[in-house]
Amino acid sequence: MTDPIDRASGNERVRNLVGGSWVDPAGVGRIDVTSPSTGAVIGNVPRSSAADVAGAVEAARRAVEQWRLVPLKERTQLLFRFRELVLADIDGLASAVSRESGKTDGEARAGILKGIEVVEYALSLQNLDDGGALEVSRGVTCELRREPIGVVAGITPFNFPAMVPMWMFPLAVTLGNAFVLKPSEKVPFTACRLGGLMMDAGFPPGVFSVVNGGREAVEALVDHPDVGCVGFVGSSAVARSVYTRATALGKRSLALGGAKNRIIVVPDADHDLAVDGVVSSFTGCAGQRCMAASLMVAVGDVDEIIDHVVERAGKIRTGVDMGAIIDRAALERIEAAIDRAARDGVEVRLDGRGADVPGELAGGNWIGPTVFDRAEPDLDCATRELFGPVLTIVRVSNVGEAIELEKRSGYGNATSVFTRSGAVARHVAQRSSSGMVGVNVGVPVPREPFSFGGTKSSRCGGGDITGRGGVELWTYLKKITSKWETQPDAGWMS
Repeated sequence: MTDPIDRASGNERVRNLVGGSWVDPAGVGRIDVTSPSTGAVIGNVPRSSAADVAGAVEAARRAVEQWRLVPLKERTQLLFRFRELVLADIDGLASAVSRESGKTDGEARAGILKGIEVVEYALSLQNLDDGGALEVSRGVTCELRREPIGVVAGITPFNFPAMVPMWMFPLAVTLGNAFVLKPSEKVPFTACRLGGLMMDAGFPPGVFSVVNGGREAVEALVDHPDVGCVGFVGSSAVARSVYTRATALGKRSLALGGAKNRIIVVPDADHDLAVDGVVSSFTGCAGQRCMAASLMVAVGDVDEIIDHVVERAGKIRTGVDMGAIIDRAALERIEAAIDRAARDGVEVRLDGRGADVPGELAGGNWIGPTVFDRAEPDLDCATRELFGPVLTIVRVSNVGEAIELEKRSGYGNATSVFTRSGAVARHVAQRSSSGMVGVNVGVPVPREPFSFGGTKSSRCGGGDITGRGGVELWTYLKKITSKWETQPDAGWMS
C-alpha cells in the first residue's frame, strides 16, 4: 500500500491525498494527534487552508468528467478490488483505528466489517433496476436515469474512523461521483490508510481525495462552488451548522447529529437478553457512538434486571473490555456530568470515575461504566447526550409513559424495547418517533440494504446515509424524453 505518512522526520506527519498523490499542504501549522489510551502524541495532522481544499476539489472536478462516463460495472470492479484489499489489511486497519480512537481491537474490527457491508451493497448496484423507459405517447418515450452529482464531500467524526467514511464514499464513487473526505483531525491515520487502499485498487487520480485539518478545511469544503453535496456525521450542533451553510448555497446535504437513545424494559422481558442488551449498548465503544442507549426506561418492577445490569457493568475491565475516551476534554466533560447528576440527587449505583488502568495505559483517558438510578426525566443526565459509558435509569409506571418520554425528547435516533410480548413490541414500534427501532436489540443499527438515519435533531436533511437512502443522496434523477419521427395524431406532447 502507498504510504500516506511522512516518517522521515521521526514523527508521523499526515499528508493529504490530492490528484492521486500524497502532498504536504501549504496551510500554516499542524495539529498534534494524541493516543486516547496512553495520552502520548503519536503524530500530527496539517491545518489545510482554503487553497489546499480548492486544490483537492479541482483535482476531483477534473477526474469526475471522465469517471462519470465509466460504465457502472467497471466502477464496481474497482470497488471489489478495494473490498479485497481492506479485508487483507484488516489487521493494519484495526490497529490504526484502535491506536487513534481508543477502541478495543474487537470494536475496531467490527466497525470495519460494518463498513464492508456498505461496500457490498454498493457492489450490488449494477444489478438493481434503477431506471427504465416508457412509451408515454405515440412515438414519444420517457426514460429515467440516475446520474452522479459530480464532486461530493464527506465530513466524518472521530468515533468510527473506518466505518463512517465507508458509509459514504463507496456508494458515492460507485455511483460516478468524485469524493473528497475530510476526517476528524483526531483520527487521520485510518482515513489516509483507506485512501492508500483506494489508490492500490486502481481508482483514477482525483476520484477519491483526503483533506485533513480543522474548521477552516470544513468551511472551505462546504463553501466551494464545485462541491455539490455534503454528507456529515457528528454532533447535532455542528450538523445544523454544516447543513444550514451548505443548503444556503443551494447544495444538497445530509447531516447526522447526536442522540439520547432509550431502551424500554418491561417486566416480562427475557432477563438475560435485557441485561446483555442494556450493558453492551451503553458501554460499547465507551459510549461514544450515536447509537448508544444511554437512557433506560424501567417500566414497573424490573429491579432484578437493574441489579444485574449494575453487576454486569461493574465487571467490565477498563482498558481490556472497554476502550478509552477520545481526549482529556471529553473525559472532563463526562466527569463533570457525573458530578452534576450526583448533586441533582440521582442514585449513583455505579461510579466509573477514577478508573485505575496500570502500566503504559495509565496516562490515557479512562472512565469506567457509570449507572444512575431513579433520575427525574427532566435532568441533564436523562435528556442530554453525554457521549460516554453512562447509563441513566428513569422509572415509569407503564409503556404509555415511556412513549411520552420519548416523544418529548429532541432527539430521534433510536428506541429499543425488551419484551416477550409481540403486542407490546408492535405498540412501541408503531408509536415511536425514532428513525430506528429495536425489539430485544440494544443497538438497532439496520443491516444493508436497510438504511441508517434518525429523526428530529438527530438529522438535518432528508433521506438516510446508507442503503437506498445513500443512493438517493449522491445522485439525481435525469428524465429523457425522445421522439424520432412525426406522428399523424400529434398532440401537445409532440
